[in-house]
Amino acid sequence: MAEISGVSESAVTAGREVRTVFSRLRRRLRDTYDPTGLTTSQSSALSQLDREGETTLTGLAAAERVRHQSMASVVGVLEERGLVERRPDPADGRRQLISVSAAGRAFLADRRHASQEWLTRVLEEHFTEAERRTVVDAMALLDRLNRL
Repeated sequence: MAEISGVSESAVTAGREVRTVFSRLRRRLRDTYDPTGLTTSQSSALSQLDREGETTLTGLAAAERVRHQSMASVVGVLEERGLVERRPDPADGRRQLISVSAAGRAFLADRRHASQEWLTRVLEEHFTEAERRTVVDAMALLDRLNRL
């Protein structure tokens, strides 16, 4: 691994471990409930739409930091599966507004519930009370990291 000048070894190790663990956990949570087999890009776009509400394809592409053409493909699949809806933008008839459909909201709610249930059960069955408190304390630190 390339060294980062002026940074302690513990910071390098912590950064690597946080990134690795969160990447694995994100995949594991995604796998707990996804009967539709959405790709990471499709799942991320659907979640972004749920957070943002109604937006344009251009706005969604910018929020997800992908090309417009790539997002058009992602949204097309989500629309085919009934997870998003499009409607004409009343302010500009050339654009369409995209939003999460009722089926998409139900899918996201089911996914959140399944993920929460899996996490809760694993923490209850495989971790001690002290370890669960340590996890809660670590999450507070990671939340602080996220706000920097």
